[in-house]
Amino acid sequence: MRRLAGLLVVPALLLSTAACGDSGSDSADKKNGVPAITEGAKFGETPKLSKGEGDPPKELKVETISEGTGPALKKGDVAQVNYYGQVWDGKEPFDQSFGKGKPFEVTIGAGMVIKGWDQGLEGKKVGSRLELVIPPDLGYGAKGSGDKIKPNATLVFVVDIVKGTSVPVSATGKEVPQEDKALPKIGTNTDGKEVAVTVPKEGEPPAKLVSNYVLEGDGPVVKDTDSVVVKFHGKTWKDDKTFESTYALDQTVTWPMDQISVKGLKEGLVGKKAGSRILLVIPPDQGFGAEAKGSIPANSTLVFSLDILAVM
Repeated sequence: MRRLAGLLVVPALLLSTAACGDSGSDSADKKNGVPAITEGAKFGETPKLSKGEGDPPKELKVETISEGTGPALKKGDVAQVNYYGQVWDGKEPFDQSFGKGKPFEVTIGAGMVIKGWDQGLEGKKVGSRLELVIPPDLGYGAKGSGDKIKPNATLVFVVDIVKGTSVPVSATGKEVPQEDKALPKIGTNTDGKEVAVTVPKEGEPPAKLVSNYVLEGDGPVVKDTDSVVVKFHGKTWKDDKTFESTYALDQTVTWPMDQISVKGLKEGLVGKKAGSRILLVIPPDQGFGAEAKGSIPANSTLVFSLDILAVM
């Protein structure tokens, strides 16, 4: 999932978010061992953090600044959060989503963000403001990240959990007959396990984009301004080889539609309904073209079974 997500989607943010805490007073923050929030202490306000004092904690520290009344986030949920990130001994943020007009989306426990985020957000209620202090081994470790996050940096985040969405394990729509023998056949199991993709052994792949329902759901229609939560099994037509499957990993991935860089993937999703499983056949001119990508050879026709689990 992570490998393909990096190929299909243009990253919008430096990293995933972490939970952060605010205090009612500086003395409370010092007592709890986390940097004080010096401005914007309330949920929804853009915060500012003081510089950490002394040695940072060696283990993950999560402070609930204000607890929300929504459901607790569990593994597999998609959370929409706003965050402010700063290194322990820094005075300015290295990244934030506050003020950008759109929350950051993260799937809890999917391993798509640093470990401190996954561990710090799980079990926290929607509507909460958190402060998270993340040691290097749960952040970017000895490598750091870019110019602003040095090797072995301790990270501090303030995170507002704006929304949480529970995601089903599988598409569960009405089965649609797959009658065209020239096209790949897609499995129809709804147990969340691997979905079979069977590519025809004879014949040429279609020259135009194919986007067909396999299971037709009844959820909202995907728009090009949405984000979609999906599971998929992707193959190359010519050699009938899997290049990525999130079904096999029991993981989801969230794609902001405006960041999908593969034309055929974006066009194949727009107009389809949440709760559906679709067959996508993407010709090279709407895929990666003459450029090889990882295990995907140049000029490959791509075949996907893709479950649209949620639209956000």
